[in-house]
Amino acid sequence: MTSNEQTNHQTQQTHQTQQQPSEGRQPAQQQQPAAAQGQTPTDGAPILVLGATGKTGRRVVARLRAAGHTVRAASRTAETPFDWSDRATWGPALEGVGALYLVGPPDPEPIADFVARAQAAGVRRFVVLSGRGIEVYGDSFEPSMAEAERVVREAGVDWTVIRPNNFSQNFDEDVFHEPLLEGRLALPVGDVPEPFIDVEDIAEVAAVLLTEDGHSGRTYELSGPRSLTFAEAVAEMAKASGRPMRFEHVTEEAYVAELIGRGAPEEAARSLAAVLTFLAGGHNSAPVSGVREVLGREARDFTEYAKRAAESGAWG
Repeated sequence: MTSNEQTNHQTQQTHQTQQQPSEGRQPAQQQQPAAAQGQTPTDGAPILVLGATGKTGRRVVARLRAAGHTVRAASRTAETPFDWSDRATWGPALEGVGALYLVGPPDPEPIADFVARAQAAGVRRFVVLSGRGIEVYGDSFEPSMAEAERVVREAGVDWTVIRPNNFSQNFDEDVFHEPLLEGRLALPVGDVPEPFIDVEDIAEVAAVLLTEDGHSGRTYELSGPRSLTFAEAVAEMAKASGRPMRFEHVTEEAYVAELIGRGAPEEAARSLAAVLTFLAGGHNSAPVSGVREVLGREARDFTEYAKRAAESGAWG
């Protein structure tokens, strides 16, 4: 992706590389979108949020609940047990659900079966977390995201896809955090600009798409309001935190070696390095208007994120 649980999905995989067991796929059941049936997917029905302990999922849960919606927060460690590799957890999580926030697993194999099961259970609205740039890199970096997009589009359901840029929160909640605490973030991205997206904006957009009509069949690209290089981003975080930090460009192989030295499995390290090398191509450097299209306001600026994170003690 270049973006997202893009560098997000990939950064998470440097710490989480479990593969899900394969089972034969069952044909997806066709069903008319909710809009065509005159239904309101979230009217009185729970909203299922997958990945509910992740960067986007936990914020989506919080926003929906603050707005008074009934939410079923699901993951292996959330209040509703859900494990992509344990299909016995699927049915209880899906029971009675009207809308679903879909964050795919590392292995795309179960997605088609899960979407078919969700349709059969009566889920009528799907909001899929994908990544910006996926139309360029396809399933080479994030096969799970590519598969989730394909499956929901072909399923005959009320679907919306969000494709965010690189998360701002990767700097304080993920694989970039420890190097920043040490004062040096080294990445194979050169001086390419990136319009980093605040995860709070992603969560707010997802909450709207799950609960409001008018977005079915649309794909929204999400970014921050301006592009800045990783060096500029690090300088902003250093200023906000008062902590010495610097950025250094390194080769892809040097970055892989550094990740492995920090304990990441080689496959996950190479996968993340490939995403960052893709970013260096500048495919997603221009800001886009998806946040404004959905929320009617500009996306949060990176400076605001850096100040908020520093005040919370992220780099203290």
